[in-house]
Amino acid sequence: MGMVFQNFGLMPHMTVLENVAYPLRVQGIGRGERTRRAMETIELVGLSGREGSYPRELSGGMQQRVGIARSLAVKPEVWFLDEPFSALDPLIRRQMQDEFLRLQSLLQKSIVFITHDFLEALRLADRVGIMRDGQIVQIGTAAELVLNPADSYVADFTQEVPRERIISARDILEPAGENLNADEGVSEGETLDVLLQLFCSRRELLPVADDAGAVIGQVTLDRALAALRRAN
Repeated sequence: MGMVFQNFGLMPHMTVLENVAYPLRVQGIGRGERTRRAMETIELVGLSGREGSYPRELSGGMQQRVGIARSLAVKPEVWFLDEPFSALDPLIRRQMQDEFLRLQSLLQKSIVFITHDFLEALRLADRVGIMRDGQIVQIGTAAELVLNPADSYVADFTQEVPRERIISARDILEPAGENLNADEGVSEGETLDVLLQLFCSRRELLPVADDAGAVIGQVTLDRALAALRRAN
């Protein structure tokens, strides 16, 4: 298990290399092996050349990269991130989100990511769980939470979500009619904003195809507009 903390949690008297290697030292791994593994993860998060620096010499974004490297040095099966970017300014936060997505594409870890920023959750997560008073209220994809909120709390939570960028054709399709041509339609992952642009030039229904090119349903203008409307 690896853990990344909100406020970095770095040891100020240790260098970047020493911070990243620390959990390996706790595990009793020898100096040579822990240095090698620490350097690998330092390179992975883009901090090569800064291994001899101290936390006070690094920007907030760099400090959080050290925290990420330290958590990955132990090669965790499950990775926990507790509001890891909330202490960063908006620009660096966006950069760290991009870095997180890059790392996940490389490492394919099972991740629990805690955040109070719902838009951040929508950008990063495959599935989102909303909690209230220590209890899970609803778990689902972004589109499921937006289209079918479990209660008024979830509805309020998702009220400002840009639906047109979250909801896709697969979320609003209906059974396909006969003789639909996939070449005249859209992929199941096409988002609502693209669908509405297409409906500006045509009023007919759109066939929806899966990754293999097979028609799996259809989308009408009425369904697209209904999905765009926010709950009252």
